[in-house]
Amino acid sequence: MLSSIALFLTLIGGLLYGLHYLVRGGRRGELIDKIPGPYAWPFVGNVFKFLVPLEEFWNVGHRMNWEYYPINRIWSIDVPHVNLYHPDDVEAILTSVTHIKKSVFYRFIHPWLGTGLLTSEGRKWHTRRRILTSGFHFNILQQFMGIFNEQSEKLVRSLCLEGDEVVDDLVHLLHKYTLNSICETAMGATSDVNGQVLNEYRSCVSEMGDITLYRMLRPWLHSDWIFKITRRFKDQVRALKVLHGFSTNVINERKRYHDDSGGRFLQGFGGDGGPDTYSFKHGNFIRKRRLTMLDLLISVSRREGSINDEGIREEVDTFIFEGHDTTAMALCFTLMLLAENKQIQDEARVEVDKAFEGKEDTKLSTREVQGLAYLERCIKESLRLFPSVPFVSRHISEDLQLKNYLVPGGTIVNVHIYDLHRDPNFWPDPSVFNPDRFLPDQAQGRHPFAFVPFSAGPRNCIGQKFAMLELKVLMAHFLHNFYFEPLDFSSDVQILPDLVLRPSKPIRMKFVPRSQSN
Repeated sequence: MLSSIALFLTLIGGLLYGLHYLVRGGRRGELIDKIPGPYAWPFVGNVFKFLVPLEEFWNVGHRMNWEYYPINRIWSIDVPHVNLYHPDDVEAILTSVTHIKKSVFYRFIHPWLGTGLLTSEGRKWHTRRRILTSGFHFNILQQFMGIFNEQSEKLVRSLCLEGDEVVDDLVHLLHKYTLNSICETAMGATSDVNGQVLNEYRSCVSEMGDITLYRMLRPWLHSDWIFKITRRFKDQVRALKVLHGFSTNVINERKRYHDDSGGRFLQGFGGDGGPDTYSFKHGNFIRKRRLTMLDLLISVSRREGSINDEGIREEVDTFIFEGHDTTAMALCFTLMLLAENKQIQDEARVEVDKAFEGKEDTKLSTREVQGLAYLERCIKESLRLFPSVPFVSRHISEDLQLKNYLVPGGTIVNVHIYDLHRDPNFWPDPSVFNPDRFLPDQAQGRHPFAFVPFSAGPRNCIGQKFAMLELKVLMAHFLHNFYFEPLDFSSDVQILPDLVLRPSKPIRMKFVPRSQSN
């Protein structure tokens, strides 16, 4: 009897050892284990290290990155992860034309964003990138200036009319502006998003982020059939109904416009150089506006058939999410940092006031916005300290040579942009807000991949010029109309892990109208 039990336990032990060796042995395991990192337990690896409250999760990864600087590895059961935050290694992965496949993490947002430009790969990604690139040409971006100015003026007026100088939730305020802006510029909407709809949409975006992270950190939920029997799946279905309902309404409204106009504005758009403007009624006036990214997708769908209705929705969902959420966070932290640094705020305001000087209206031109060099440095420094997208992840299908290590195929490589941007070897006094870091003479000689707020290489952010233009316009209007005073400080902000950088609590700030201070 005892011998039978001993034999059984020996067989079980041998089987487990064999499985363990299959996963972590061989060439891949040897190469991965040459990279420093915390002890990985048999089978479970480092999974339990990250099963902590959300408020603590960010700090766990941050501390580990600095403990094992400049690179570390962890095991998630059967998949190795290599974490990068040194410019040399970041350059190797981001500039590669081979390693452009997003990691398994992005699969968890497929139910929402599908395989649009953010998550697709291979031929589909190349096709979508080709189609959409023309929608962000500089000539197209210029015609958005009127919308950026109008939305900025609305936001300034709403703050002045409320009469209360204290904003209790800065992120919520900015989300309304950025969501209206992306819908009007890239989607062609001609009316602002209803407040109740906005709140519901924002709530569901946040919920999808929570669900994605929850699933990502629990390998047993990576299986679709297991995930579908959980409460989180039901929450996801409900959130997706709202998110997809929002984007579908935007698309259908635009299609109806082109159907009612006989499709004449789409003829040749994006193809043989036909008309690229349309007219719409605004109050008592008829106004002209260039066709938008959504118009481009509809045109290509009807002309070439290279993208269908599902594909259009994938891109609309992607650009509405990315185009409003990341910009709102960038605005939030730029305002916070300027409020905390009065001298820098005043210097930025002097530059902005000169741009507005002598103008009969309050609308800035593209040329005037491009001339706001100091304000642009302030925004860049804010993006260094608080990059809206703090983390990108790739799946390596074949070997990748880094500076000191060879990463084998079958590995997930994570780029930690937040830690990259705060490396004291490239950024002296990295926690200090200093826009002069981006003066030409100071930037000269700095590693080009020490600052990648919009990623870099083949999969860089297609909308980065759009985002910078929008950021500068709203910040200029804020500086021209208000003094900023801090109520909460950036050093006290606790970061929540999410699809974008997000504070764990509402951020408060004081906007003092300049007319009351003079």
